[in-house]
Amino acid sequence: MDVRSLYQAKLTTADMAVQALESDSDLAMGMAVGEPPALLAAIARRAEAGTLRDLRVWYLLSQVHAGSTILRRDLLGAIRPQCLFMSGIERALIKADPAAEALIDFVPCAFSGSARLLRDEIELDACVLTVSPMDADGYFSFGAANDYTSVAAHCARIVIVEVNPAMPRVACPRPLHISEVTAIVENHVPLLCFGEAAGSPEDEAIAASIAELIDDGACLQMGIGNLPAAVCRRIGNRRDLGIHTELLTPAMAGLAQSGVVTNRLKTTQPGLTVYSFAMGDEPFYRWMDGNPEVYSMPVDVVNAPAVIALNDKVVSVNATIQVDLQGACNSEFMGGRQFSAAGGQLDFVRGAYGSKGGVSVIACRSTALGGTVSRIVPKLDGPVTTPRNDVHWIVTEHGAANLRGKSLRERAELLIGLADPKFRDELAKAL
Repeated sequence: MDVRSLYQAKLTTADMAVQALESDSDLAMGMAVGEPPALLAAIARRAEAGTLRDLRVWYLLSQVHAGSTILRRDLLGAIRPQCLFMSGIERALIKADPAAEALIDFVPCAFSGSARLLRDEIELDACVLTVSPMDADGYFSFGAANDYTSVAAHCARIVIVEVNPAMPRVACPRPLHISEVTAIVENHVPLLCFGEAAGSPEDEAIAASIAELIDDGACLQMGIGNLPAAVCRRIGNRRDLGIHTELLTPAMAGLAQSGVVTNRLKTTQPGLTVYSFAMGDEPFYRWMDGNPEVYSMPVDVVNAPAVIALNDKVVSVNATIQVDLQGACNSEFMGGRQFSAAGGQLDFVRGAYGSKGGVSVIACRSTALGGTVSRIVPKLDGPVTTPRNDVHWIVTEHGAANLRGKSLRERAELLIGLADPKFRDELAKAL
């Protein structure tokens, strides 16, 4: 196969490429850094012109490219978001116009289940995504967005790729071949970048408690936010750490660059930093590019609890919004509305539980809204993201509590001790 000739035959403009999309169909969009800006803008132009209607778009964690194109308020209706994880994009739409909430279909789904959903339960018509440039054998890399995106690209009937030289080339089990691609668009633009700000005093106190739970040889999973970065800054003296994580960040990359992470003791993919999607800055993406010690995999593999548990001493660190006095966590619902989603939190809580010597941590500041609201509550205001049966460690700036093996009364007493002092008497009365 002459892959270069095939590439040229499929190379076109964004407006021409999206002519292949049909009304009343199902489209998967690349996740986060995998959003294809030129293609999304072309889809928005078709929707605006009225030539594309009832397009159901399946995705998680939308970013600015989607927010400025297909998720514009005036296009909702022609575009029907099938959102598996809400971000600031959807929250801003709903805040500006509460009626928009009825036009965004939130679909509850664990992150680990998103790939199977798109592969086995949705007849996926199309997928649009950003990829790295093609190699000499005709393969594109998914780079910073393997997650569900790679699975969608392999099963969709129509696959349109936006080739961006800034997308890092990262090895994976099954890259995308030119023969699987319907159309190609080239777009040389910077990737979306995400910074890691310094943590608040509360975050630093939480990070100090979490760091004490991380021993030499631990295998790490860290969630999104400033807190995981603060944890990484505190474990620079550990040895032989490993990484098996849904999200890879610059703070975790820093541990690999400094030699703290060797991945030497891992059972799965020893010697490799394994992730499903990545978010960071340009130096981070350059570090990923062509790095033989970095490996991306689909989220249904990375987040499978049974796969996670194959590694010893897994440490999972995630955030929550509320914890009730029995230990159940609401990590996705706030102010009477869906705020985010379950994501991969429970996947890694259960994976860590199955790991020999594993530790799962759910962390939060003890208060919200400027200290006026307690995050430790008698009863959750939303759905249970992580059930009380699965919770291990809960950490706030007031300390850490191991709930495993504790009775309901013991749990309540420990959790009240993690609450802000001004709310403890009120919580005690709720027992």
